[in-house]
Amino acid sequence: MSCQTTAAVIFFILLFSTVRVTFAFNVLFTSSQKHQDITTNAILQKTAEVCQEQARRAGRDFVMPFPLTVDSVTEACSVSELRKSFQMVVSKIKDSNALVDYRHISDEEYHFDSETFLKGRDLITRGVATIKANLRLKNYESARDKLGEILHTLQDFYSHSNWIELGNKFPYSNLIRPNLTMDNIADRNTPTCRSCNGSNCDENILESIIWEKKLTSGYFEVSNSSHFSSKKPNGKCSHGGFYDRTSRTEPTGGINKDTFDSDHGKLHLQAADVATAATAELLEDIRGAVGDSEFLRFMGITQSPSVLCFVIDTTGSMGDDIDEVKRVTSFIIDSKRGTTDEPSAYIFVPFNDPSFGPLTRTTDPDEFKAQINALSVFGGGDEPDMCLSGLRLALAGAPPESEIFVFTDASAKDRDLKSTVLALIESTKSRVNFLLTKPSSSRRRRSSDGEQDQSQRFTTRLSNPLNQLYQGLSEASGGQAIEVTKATLPQATSIVVDTSSSALVTLLQAVRNPPKAENFSVLVDASVKNLTVYITGNSPSFTITSPSGISQNETESDGALGDIQTVGNFYRVQLNSQNQTGIWQISINSAQPYTIKVTGQSVIDFLFNFVEIIQEPAPAYAVLDSRPKADGNTTLLVTVTGGESVKLTEVALVEASGSGVVNGTLQDVGGGDYLVTVTLVPAEKFVVRVRGESTLSRSTPNIFQRQSSTQLSPSNISITTQVDGTWEPGTNLSVGFTVSTGDSGGNLTVRAWDDHEFLTHLPESLTLDSAGSASGTVTLTAPSDTPSGTDVTLTIEVDTPGASDSNFAMLHLSLVAKVTDITPPVCEIVSINANCSSNCSLSNLTDGNGTGIQSLTVWQGNGNLTTTIVADGDINVTLASYVASCCSEDFELVAADEVGNAGTCFRFIRATVPPSTSTPSPLARECSHGGVADLPSRIELTGGINKDGFGSEYESLHLQAANAAISAHIRHQ
Repeated sequence: MSCQTTAAVIFFILLFSTVRVTFAFNVLFTSSQKHQDITTNAILQKTAEVCQEQARRAGRDFVMPFPLTVDSVTEACSVSELRKSFQMVVSKIKDSNALVDYRHISDEEYHFDSETFLKGRDLITRGVATIKANLRLKNYESARDKLGEILHTLQDFYSHSNWIELGNKFPYSNLIRPNLTMDNIADRNTPTCRSCNGSNCDENILESIIWEKKLTSGYFEVSNSSHFSSKKPNGKCSHGGFYDRTSRTEPTGGINKDTFDSDHGKLHLQAADVATAATAELLEDIRGAVGDSEFLRFMGITQSPSVLCFVIDTTGSMGDDIDEVKRVTSFIIDSKRGTTDEPSAYIFVPFNDPSFGPLTRTTDPDEFKAQINALSVFGGGDEPDMCLSGLRLALAGAPPESEIFVFTDASAKDRDLKSTVLALIESTKSRVNFLLTKPSSSRRRRSSDGEQDQSQRFTTRLSNPLNQLYQGLSEASGGQAIEVTKATLPQATSIVVDTSSSALVTLLQAVRNPPKAENFSVLVDASVKNLTVYITGNSPSFTITSPSGISQNETESDGALGDIQTVGNFYRVQLNSQNQTGIWQISINSAQPYTIKVTGQSVIDFLFNFVEIIQEPAPAYAVLDSRPKADGNTTLLVTVTGGESVKLTEVALVEASGSGVVNGTLQDVGGGDYLVTVTLVPAEKFVVRVRGESTLSRSTPNIFQRQSSTQLSPSNISITTQVDGTWEPGTNLSVGFTVSTGDSGGNLTVRAWDDHEFLTHLPESLTLDSAGSASGTVTLTAPSDTPSGTDVTLTIEVDTPGASDSNFAMLHLSLVAKVTDITPPVCEIVSINANCSSNCSLSNLTDGNGTGIQSLTVWQGNGNLTTTIVADGDINVTLASYVASCCSEDFELVAADEVGNAGTCFRFIRATVPPSTSTPSPLARECSHGGVADLPSRIELTGGINKDGFGSEYESLHLQAANAAISAHIRHQ
């Protein structure tokens, strides 16, 4: 009997529903396995596995890549254009991991030092709960920060404890399962070690500890520490190493496996391998809670790295503008749906006067289109409006490196927010583009502070001087300020479509204010496609010359090199696709300020952050959440994307409005990462430029150049922040900060803002002490009804007297309700009923008295899963039907409750009917045996009762690794 026949496969499942650094796997400068290696390897492994499951569900071929790299995984997942997006996520998680070694000077539990097993496990499980809560609200950045942090602690367990010495070859799952106990921990009075035999520490753990499988870890204290957090008890193991002063008291030596040179360095690779497996296990737990699609989005694997983000003036005069926004929104959604350029998210912020917001964010294009189409105008007539307030919300809520488009015909009423907006731009590296439909200022009301007269004294590339603020913000972000009439706005929105393309890179960007005639050279490598030039200015003259010597000027709208589109102060040159490789020359002459930007599409790009490095007791770094130091000696961590064939040869800081260049010294630290040291930072705003070589498409090196868009400013002010404890709805959170200027005496002005208006206290000024430092505290209060998983963006700004210098610190803070339900659903197979020779099962899956089942996932099984509602008194009952072919030999059901506890149910089916000699169907061709399929089977699902006695509901159902569609009803009790 062939697979074309059918059989009943029946499942009945009932659901009741800133610096000590402890040694660790080092983060820099070592040939040993580093935290970055362990983290990256696990992320690549798990992401590839999830892509493989999704491909199997969709009936696509999938070849597991080897070796696993960012490039090979994105290619295998059929999203090669997402290399940079995926790399950004991997780097974000690695950086947060490294930060643990930098910030936590004496926090033993962050490293499982000194037998702090329960405290360390609590950090991990609370962190996992935070991640799952963040992901339910799609707050990915905060979730990635927390993931990196807890992975550091989890990985340190295998290097700092004796888990490996006890003979274990697999992860200790109890570390991520709060419902499981941690047994057999050596108590404080139990000796665990003897002194090493000179430099040989192979057998310094006592035999009794090994025989009895007692868990212990090394005590640690930095040798230059000014205090002991605790003394090592008699007979206890030390961490070991030069900087651990406990290792010099009996028993001497240590047990850490951080590097090959550590006291137990012979076990370094075993510890790293198990730490990698443990990292993958934690990622699998998150996957079970949120589902495959959401997990991949968390990892940066989405349809496209781009988002569509609009900030829109809704006053009465904006009717025509909003009609054009509706048109371009529909065009982008309809033309890019299902393609690699389809935006991964849609964000919208309205503003008026005096209102602004709220920010709405969705991943559903039809929902976004409906929101935009429902827009209506009201009020107005007394411009200016609250433009910067709306933009501030968008910058805080959009992913890093987003393109944001602001539509307005009014000047900004809230000009005092300029510094906060600039801080958000520098921190997020997002680009802000203004489409301004009031180019003339003749009908504008003069601002009360004489802003109009003052701005008219400055040169500007805009005809309306009141738009100069927008010009400055767009220049700082690497965006455009486009000034058009309402009638010509449709001609300018092509830039919105351009920036929704994937894998966009910036080859050159420059501002010339004051203006000067200049010839710009643009190096275009072979990987670049769709070369586009943007110029803004009042009547500039320009000539573009190709590498072959062909020229075209601004008067030729349809010339030999491409099409030139002109609208208002905006020139867009779409160059022909053939023969783009080589050095292009762009000559510009203008009596007014102008900007030039050259972009293309390429897999070769780069990421960068300014970092602070410490060398002792082990090299570590922290990404700065503020401006770089103005006094030089600055370090950047630069990551290049595009594969192993891409190498950086030069990193430079380039003046944004001038010709000054400061070259850095490169150090390759592996994995596409480079530490770049510069001894001098430009005094004015600057950008980062990289050059390198690639052998992507030819045997000889292909020279490339890329440039950052965001203008950066140096500062002599440094700000460090400290956040202690957790933040729950209905409670306060205190954020301490310390400011240092190097100047004694004087007052500093302090400003703070958060995107949820939770701020309740801040010091408006600080007085510097004789050492040039001052400290303060910001307090935020969250209402009790704040959803768990809410992400709060906080900025703290500090100005010197006269605002001659300023700096900021930016933090992402998570609000998470205390989790009392720590028990995952449990599955029990109670019977088998099917006729595939050996078949499927009757199962009970219960959540006990927990929070109720939130989702069901079929991870294995090529079947269809549907649900309907069955009323049964006051109990939530969902009747589900799973229909599978006997070709689907394995079945795995994953159920997750409302707080993300996940449980699994397995069943393995092996049919023994001989293969048929008839012509097989496409389904049968994938079958290794005969069988029968496609008769319905049933699963009965019942919601649970939570610990407060209130009914919980079955909220969602999804398939992750089955060829199936899902329908589901949700009924609240």
